[in-house]
Amino acid sequence: MPQAVGAAPLLGGRRGPAALGFIREAALLPVLAVILVVGALVSPVFLTTTNLISGVGQQVSALGVTVVGESLILLIGGMDLSLESTYGLAPMIAAWLIVPASAFGSGLMLNPYLGILIVIGIGAAVGLVNGLLIVKARLNGFIVTLGMTILLAGLQNGSVQGQSPYQLPAAFAYIGTEYLGEVPVALVVAAVVFIAAGLFLRYHRTGRAIYAIGGNPQAARAAGIRVDRIKIGVYVAGSMLAALGGLIEAGRVSSVTGAQGYQEGIIFSVFAAAVIGGVSLQGGKGTMLGAASGVVLLGLVQNIINLSQAPNYWQYAINGGVILFALVLARIVGGESAADQT
Repeated sequence: MPQAVGAAPLLGGRRGPAALGFIREAALLPVLAVILVVGALVSPVFLTTTNLISGVGQQVSALGVTVVGESLILLIGGMDLSLESTYGLAPMIAAWLIVPASAFGSGLMLNPYLGILIVIGIGAAVGLVNGLLIVKARLNGFIVTLGMTILLAGLQNGSVQGQSPYQLPAAFAYIGTEYLGEVPVALVVAAVVFIAAGLFLRYHRTGRAIYAIGGNPQAARAAGIRVDRIKIGVYVAGSMLAALGGLIEAGRVSSVTGAQGYQEGIIFSVFAAAVIGGVSLQGGKGTMLGAASGVVLLGLVQNIINLSQAPNYWQYAINGGVILFALVLARIVGGESAADQT
């Protein structure tokens, strides 16, 4: 009998963290439910497969891939403002190298598959520089990535003299333009990225080390975790994902504009999606499921705004209001634990 009594608290103790984790991850579900109801009232088109999958799914895919990159960096206790400029510069340089001079390219006409490698390579290079400056040189991450943001934005426009390369080859634009039935390839790629990152964080030793580093880097170092190497690797991975997001966006609009990334201010949407999805700005807390929920929420809100034909000058106010509402409701649903995430 004493054993049975003692076993109950133990079982409850094991279930407690799991239940708490589920509440944290599901804190946005009531918000999403409200948004779905509002969207259905705004337009009969809103709940159609064409709108939600082909429309919203394709529109949020590039943002979603970039959010994964930023979320990984936030989990180690860092931040990277320059992801928005990598999002624009990487596909810009590649497009400039592969499209003809008549389409504002360099005229080199490189192979489009090589162009894709260039996109990812530029992302890796930017992330490596950021990681070395922040981790090894111990410079302030906010200032480093802010400076990198401005530098890359200048290179993005300067390299093409303010023009927008177009006539992107089909292979280069494939991820952003093609469909598998009614499902955009971009959405499939984004889903794979989210799932792979989530499984990596949950089951891989390095993934668990990322949480440890974000929670307490000194304790992680004392436990034998190679903190510096993992941090630099995360900055590289984050920038590569931002570059991939930029490639998806370039394919979606069939061009790379000088405004893509920095001038669009996508970093605000990236941070908003991650934070309202429960990724902590202090590091060590958050899941890919939560981040994905944040991306979906922002995408649905923007879609409702578009369907309702709201005036452009009200869109920022509406987006900001929804983000604040989502944070408050997530706090109510998740309790103190949800509040601690941010």
